[in-house]
Amino acid sequence: MPDDTTPAPSTPVPPTSRRYVETKPPRGVYVRVFIYVVATHALLAFMSLLVLIAKNR
Repeated sequence: MPDDTTPAPSTPVPPTSRRYVETKPPRGVYVRVFIYVVATHALLAFMSLLVLIAKNR
């Protein structure tokens, strides 16, 4: 007599389980990067303006 006493599962298991995979970053990341880029360019423009004003004095 075989000693294979594993019970059958009561609920069927789907052949492929679905997993959530994030493929793109949230929209807030794009907004933050845009603000950082604009702020960096504005700061650089202001510092360049200060250098130009200091040179002309």
